[in-house]
Amino acid sequence: VVFPGFDPLDIFGPLELFSGVSYTHNMTLSLIASQVGPVSSRVPPHVMVPGMPPLEAGHMLQQSIVATHSFQSAPKLDILLIPGGMGNVALEEHGDTSIEDFVAQRFSEVDYLLSVCTGSFSLAKAGVLDGRRATTNKASWGWVTTRDYGVNITWVPTARWVEDGKVWSSSGVSSGLDMTYAFLRHLYGSDDEGLTTLMSTIEYAPHTNPHWDPFAVVNKVPGANETAGLIDCVTAVGL
Repeated sequence: VVFPGFDPLDIFGPLELFSGVSYTHNMTLSLIASQVGPVSSRVPPHVMVPGMPPLEAGHMLQQSIVATHSFQSAPKLDILLIPGGMGNVALEEHGDTSIEDFVAQRFSEVDYLLSVCTGSFSLAKAGVLDGRRATTNKASWGWVTTRDYGVNITWVPTARWVEDGKVWSSSGVSSGLDMTYAFLRHLYGSDDEGLTTLMSTIEYAPHTNPHWDPFAVVNKVPGANETAGLIDCVTAVGL
């Protein structure tokens, strides 16, 4: 799923890995938004602090990605990935629930539901995290976790990513790469040659410990494990 104001790496990071493994594994890609066509990463004006003027970020660099389907025309899906980004603050401000409605509608049919960064906010609002464990961007921890969305959600304060059944959620932005790597190992096996070759080719050494999370400490997330970031658990794969 894409929306105006998506975080670029939330999308393009996981897509780098999915695209790479598609060399050896047959798959198709659907980019889904409110309507077909270009979707910009430009953050729409939105209020960050109640009572303050809207934040205007139009001067920032922006990229576009082309949505191939609308929420109405999207095909049957096996894996659904929801990114984060400041654009979901604007969607919330304007009462736009199109992403949450789509997630709720498709949840029962997908094999896996993944979120990156504040994408877990949409999962909570859609009701699919009820009774589950999940995590989110630690810099936006309060914005995501203190709202009255979902029932009995266990927000994990110290986690690079969290797996709970068919729902996978990652922390902030770059953690989406690590979650996607772990997810692809789960999907195709830890000894998959295509995945091993890919990580060597793109020269990326993923964090393979889901509990590695120094950013929970940096951002003073309540309940964070203060020793989680002391040992760097980066592992070079296939080298």
